Amino acid sequence: MTTDALTMPMARAAGARRFSAKAIGGHAVLAVLSIVCLFPIYWMMVTSLRPQGVIFETSLLPSALSIEHYAYALEALPISRMLINTFVVSSVVTILQVVTGLFAAYAFSRWRFPFARIIYVLIALTWLVPLQVVMIPNYLLVVRLGLLDTLTALVLPHFAAALAVMMLTQAMRAFPNEVIEAARMDGAGAFRTLGEIVVPNLRGVIVSLAILIFVSTWNEYFWPLLLTRSPDNSVIQIGLQMFITDEGTNWGPMMAAATAASAPVLLLYVFMQRQVIQSFMKSGLR
Repeated sequence: MTTDALTMPMARAAGARRFSAKAIGGHAVLAVLSIVCLFPIYWMMVTSLRPQGVIFETSLLPSALSIEHYAYALEALPISRMLINTFVVSSVVTILQVVTGLFAAYAFSRWRFPFARIIYVLIALTWLVPLQVVMIPNYLLVVRLGLLDTLTALVLPHFAAALAVMMLTQAMRAFPNEVIEAARMDGAGAFRTLGEIVVPNLRGVIVSLAILIFVSTWNEYFWPLLLTRSPDNSVIQIGLQMFITDEGTNWGPMMAAATAASAPVLLLYVFMQRQVIQSFMKSGLR
């Protein structure tokens, strides 16, 4: 038996120990980061369940549980109506941006027309324009259209999005040309090819994009704050702000409303976490 034969197992064992120590350290860091991220959500839920008299207690576990803040929030504001409004606005915006993105992406990836490259670059540049720059012009347009304090005003400026066009264009450019040509030889037109061939094969990308748009629209605050006036035509993010008054912040009902506002997005993440993570990775936001 040579010296190398004796030293190789020892080197492998040392490497395994180093890998294990590295893996343990990595998992420890991830565990700490997970606690940092999840603790605000836990504290929000716990605070919403503390009775008013002990709402500022600092113990991790509540000494008593109560749903009085949920009852107060439901009585003070039309929380259910706001949640429905938020769901409707988020769903409609998601559908519109995915559909317009599919049509635009199919045109950019499969058709040749003048100035296509310039138009695509201009659309991509709009993604870099911050909301604050276009907020006032869009607000004046909504006022002149008579749509102030309506759900239509919350949807109209988000009819199309550069992010959807770019993500779907990149996905369609990677789609095999042979499949498109085969469909065309079978007599399929552009709409049939898009609906029956391209969309089913890009289902993963479309679902990821839809989740990203839905979550972004659900969490939007400034645009609804600028346009809505009445609670019945507002969204849940604005409802949270209504618990902040000149006399102080009503923390209990605010935490109860925040828990109700977060529940749909948290459930969406629990049941579709793989698609949610992929959507953030593909958009480059994480």
